[in-house]
Amino acid sequence: MKRNYAVDTYLEAIAILSAEGVVVIAARLAEYLKVSRPTVTQMMKRLVAAGLVEIHEGKEIFLSARGQQQANASLRRHRLLERFLCDVLQLDWGTAHLEASRLGHCLSPIVEEKLDEMLHFPTTCPHGNAIPGSNSNVLQAFPLSTWSPSNTLEIVRIFEQAEENVELLRELQSHGFLPGQKVSIITNNPKEAKLAVSLQGKTVELTRDVAERIMVSVVANE
Repeated sequence: MKRNYAVDTYLEAIAILSAEGVVVIAARLAEYLKVSRPTVTQMMKRLVAAGLVEIHEGKEIFLSARGQQQANASLRRHRLLERFLCDVLQLDWGTAHLEASRLGHCLSPIVEEKLDEMLHFPTTCPHGNAIPGSNSNVLQAFPLSTWSPSNTLEIVRIFEQAEENVELLRELQSHGFLPGQKVSIITNNPKEAKLAVSLQGKTVELTRDVAERIMVSVVANE
């Protein structure tokens, strides 16, 4: 199938949700992409006919091998562009995400190759998600919401699901929730809607659903 913006968008969404442990069904895709269920149903028929998607019992949606390959190629273009837009043009995360979504569909293989070379072959996007084809070592990480105050933590990545909320991306960046940044829990009561963390010497309150999208690992020897 010739490169198509709508097709790439759906394949990326299925790949992202699957990688983050979500059972992908039409309702989840509709919610994630902010489209109607009938729109998703029509696109699934198209993708199944093209051999890019399989729908199993229980209506769970999977990428075929070819669909996964195409999704990875699309995600690679998107994340390389985000890296360029943030690192070189100094755009904020939210704006970079929107622009990368527009530009990725038009990026030719030779420009993609030169962009990768110019950026010194980055392995992750600005928020820490692996760039397909970069031989990135995916670090084991767990949601910030699952940790207690006894640990010093390091931010590994921001879940891709957060990217669809551009204002949230901007807010996280402005507060300093960057890959490699140290963070510690101040309070985390599962019965409460918010938790408090210490980041760069300041206290930041996060709703539980936002904290679930910030993936962290424990800092050794601390």
